[in-house]
Amino acid sequence: MGGDAAPEVVIEGLAVFCAERQAVDFLLHGDQARLDPLLEKHPEVVARCNVHHSDIFVRMEDKPAQALRKARGSSMWNAVQCVKSGQAHAAVSAGNTGALMAISIMSLRKMPSVHRPGMTALWPTMKGTSVVLDVGANLEADATQLVTFAIMGEAYARAVTGRAHPTVGLLNIGTEDSKGHGHLREAAQMLARDELGLSYYGFVEGDDISAGTVDVVVTDGFSGNVALKTAEGTARLVGSYLKEAFSGDTISKAGAVLASTGLKRLREKMNPSSVNGGVLLGLNGVVVKSHGGTDATGYATAVQLAANLAKSSYKDEVAAGLSRIAELSSQPVEEAK
Repeated sequence: MGGDAAPEVVIEGLAVFCAERQAVDFLLHGDQARLDPLLEKHPEVVARCNVHHSDIFVRMEDKPAQALRKARGSSMWNAVQCVKSGQAHAAVSAGNTGALMAISIMSLRKMPSVHRPGMTALWPTMKGTSVVLDVGANLEADATQLVTFAIMGEAYARAVTGRAHPTVGLLNIGTEDSKGHGHLREAAQMLARDELGLSYYGFVEGDDISAGTVDVVVTDGFSGNVALKTAEGTARLVGSYLKEAFSGDTISKAGAVLASTGLKRLREKMNPSSVNGGVLLGLNGVVVKSHGGTDATGYATAVQLAANLAKSSYKDEVAAGLSRIAELSSQPVEEAK
């Protein structure tokens, strides 16, 4: 029931998903009176879902504290509870981000050594796709939290990209070892330890994200969210420039026709729906946050991500990595070397 165009976009998104992938069923949590007429238009979804009625919803404008007060029995709460009980392997929501984070932490609990879960973003790059975290869940992060993000992001990247040894970089204002705040330099020392088993690249800068210099970019939620929103705005700006350039005079329009195949490929690459879905890493369960303003294709992408993670071993890999952090944290840096 969450998102700018819910519940219509959710049902349409499931229809898109059903056309592409089998052997995945759904538990729909929401107002059955509103869902049933929508489901009648998509028998392929009806055949693979059960509706769990709830007339309590978390609104997009609710603060996390407000959402928690009325959470029990809400559609968002019930969806996450199904993951906790094992009825579902993953939960997907396009609703209130803060509320989803709060409900997920309360219900699923954090994994050992995780101070705060991190939120990821899949980022289109010149080389494919990279993982960036945190992108808004934690405004600040100390050295240990950044290392935790790196461990979780590396395991997540392996699950979603198929790369056996994803490379990890720390976002900084320069690549020199002397650049950045003290907690960044401390995190860099920890990440360079062989005992962690990471392919640590070093510091990366903002332009390295889209260049695909590393597979996993680690930063705090403040910087990550600013970078994400800047990239989204830039994509819209480029799109508007292209539209203006090819819709001017007759010659420009003719050029657009001749370049239509290339423009279509460009539009597909710049479409945020193709990388929709942020995972709350560090929880004892899979929860995927879809963009609230996504379309049906984007929602299907988020469901696809959730299904893939549910089948992967990334949670076990995260747990193993976190245990290594705990061991190293008890040793001085010099001793660990």
